[in-house]
Amino acid sequence: MASTVSGGSTDDCYEEEGGHILESPNLRIFTFAELRGACRNFKPETVLGEGGFGKVYKGWIDVNPAKGSTAMVVAVKKLNPESVQGMEQWQSEVNFLGRISHPNLVKLLGYCMEDNELLLVYEFMAKGSLENHLFRRGAIYEPLPWSLRLKILIGAARGLAFLHSSERQIIYRDFKASNILLDSHFNAKLSDFGLAKHGPDDGESHVTTRVMGTYGYAAPEYVSTGMFVS
Repeated sequence: MASTVSGGSTDDCYEEEGGHILESPNLRIFTFAELRGACRNFKPETVLGEGGFGKVYKGWIDVNPAKGSTAMVVAVKKLNPESVQGMEQWQSEVNFLGRISHPNLVKLLGYCMEDNELLLVYEFMAKGSLENHLFRRGAIYEPLPWSLRLKILIGAARGLAFLHSSERQIIYRDFKASNILLDSHFNAKLSDFGLAKHGPDDGESHVTTRVMGTYGYAAPEYVSTGMFVS
């Protein structure tokens, strides 16, 4: 049976407009067997997409098995053993998304760390990524009207604003169309916090010698100087 890691409560967090941040992650811990069963043994037909960390599968989990509740659809990200990403990115997702709650940030529901298996369980985003809607063509990807594009843009901006204005600023570092996910009503939510980090303390500037992010999306001044400019 899954258990829950709960290091924070509503009394151990600080509130921001539209969301809050816990002092420590509050997540459900899954066994590998549970997630393998939830994703139909990770069959190819359950694959939703694939990124640098690994493949993302569609799964079905029982929210409260003891009460006979119906299954909830989730997205399960599974580490590819050959990926250059690994524990560091996985831990970053748990530490950030496991503590953050905001309407424009994807919700991390739980995780699995068993032997060499690292998995993350998220809320299911029915409309997929913004990238698919912008660049793919087909029966299921019709051009987005400008009113909907504006709605998505504002939602993504609100997610960023929340991260930047929180008591301990969070630097996202991978803002791009493939990381903006859309729910069934086209509400935008930022995903993939594997490269995120906390901002500088006490108003100090931040300089890094290890520039992170996706080429072509990172701010030019950050790429050339390693400095975040506020």
